[in-house]
Amino acid sequence: MNRLEKAAEVAVNKCMAVKSGEAVLVITDETKREIGYALWEAAKRSGAEVILTEIIPRQVHGEEPPKPVAELMKNVDAVLAPTTKSLTHTDARREACTQGARIATLPGITEEVMLRSLDADYQKIARRSKKIASLLTEAHRVQVTTPSGTDITMSVEGRKGYADTGLYHQKGDFGNLPAGEAYLAPLEGSSQGVILIDGAIANLGLLKEGIRLVVKDGFVTEILGHTEAEKLKALLAPLGKLAYNIAELGIGTNDKAILTGNVLEDEKAIGTVHIALGDNASMGGTVTAPAHLDGILLRPTLEVNGETIMKDGKLLLD
Repeated sequence: MNRLEKAAEVAVNKCMAVKSGEAVLVITDETKREIGYALWEAAKRSGAEVILTEIIPRQVHGEEPPKPVAELMKNVDAVLAPTTKSLTHTDARREACTQGARIATLPGITEEVMLRSLDADYQKIARRSKKIASLLTEAHRVQVTTPSGTDITMSVEGRKGYADTGLYHQKGDFGNLPAGEAYLAPLEGSSQGVILIDGAIANLGLLKEGIRLVVKDGFVTEILGHTEAEKLKALLAPLGKLAYNIAELGIGTNDKAILTGNVLEDEKAIGTVHIALGDNASMGGTVTAPAHLDGILLRPTLEVNGETIMKDGKLLLD
């Protein structure tokens, strides 16, 4: 068994706990076909009734899959989705989970990321993620600052913190693989300040210049910078106002993840915070938008209810 096959075994058996006789759906596309097939083979070896389907790559993260695929998702026990763009923040994923499917999305996954970040202690990641998620659930105010210029405050009053543990064993569970973050949806209209995205951002990858976002009453009102900022403007322009919503605050908890420009892995790296724009309906928010774009902040200081839980990129709890 080669390393990719072993990583697929981890995903299917440890992370998804696929059992003999279960119906499993693997959704992939042209660029992720090899990984999709490895997951299909692993599920087949587990004794599952496994289906492999290939879709045309979506244009942006959060775009819906074809309707027949969405119907399939609602009629299986488990879904693994190694696709170019994320299916996490879609109605198809949400409705399938409501029907009891447990789902792991692997947007933008590469063989390198799969081999490195799936080779992690997910029990430890789960404990760390749940601890931070609990702090977020109890919080009412969060502030994030960075040396590069981020200074933003958010109300999280009444919002639940979620732990992306990598262990999706119960009906309706969902998350990414590789996993490792704690996150929530800030209260709509509450975020105020400036975000300097200096690590990476979905669709654009690693950033050289950085992108400055001015935030007022929960929405990005200005996008400042040079080439990278112009690319982000062009990406968001056709998507409508809700795509500018401050949708998510997330904290990376995977000690094997590193910053590579692949946001699937980047947002899981310990020492980073990510803030997303667009859809937050998957995490207890009220905004449904045609995109969900994560931006990675480097060397963040994170205060929750005035208590510092991360200082200059060092997580102060384990």
